[in-house]
Amino acid sequence: MNRLLGAVLAIPLLYHAGAAQVIEFESNGLKYQALTKSGVTIMYAHLAPRIHKYSIVQLAITNGSAGPYTVRPEDCTYMREGGGDVEASPAKEVIQLLMKSGSGSDATKLITAYEAWVAGIPNYRATNGFESRRQSALGMGASKVRSAAAASAIALTQTKLAPGQSTDGAVFFATDGKPLAGGKLVVRTNTDRFEFKAE
Repeated sequence: MNRLLGAVLAIPLLYHAGAAQVIEFESNGLKYQALTKSGVTIMYAHLAPRIHKYSIVQLAITNGSAGPYTVRPEDCTYMREGGGDVEASPAKEVIQLLMKSGSGSDATKLITAYEAWVAGIPNYRATNGFESRRQSALGMGASKVRSAAAASAIALTQTKLAPGQSTDGAVFFATDGKPLAGGKLVVRTNTDRFEFKAE
């Protein structure tokens, strides 16, 4: 009986010790949050520029689990404290908008913001991220095409990660050009809910 009681009392302690904890850190002028669940780690930071009606969050996902893991930008929601949650826009929608009304400065802002984000994370190397997508975006002509190509290169798209793979990408939230503030990022996947700290 005492052995059974000891085992029952230990369950909450084990659960608490194994509970996912958000890790916060600052680097290169950006504030990051990271969270690991079921062997999968998601890290994010806000990117400074806003492009047209979009605020941008940069995500990095590493699959440390034993099986494949699929991520999509549409699984991200910014939950505001007083309501008015904002769901992430599909990458295709953002790229189409920039094809119609993008500028050369949009392309520059996107690439510069992404490079600052990567510079802030020592030893980070995605196996399936921006660097592999950037090659197809180089050398584009007109400014609208360049800004759409830049968005295409940095945007997080639906990706299936094998065990040990990682990816990164920008997630765009339609906020009418207002910054994302006074809330928290939530990423829902088929297996977990990653809920970051309120800002």
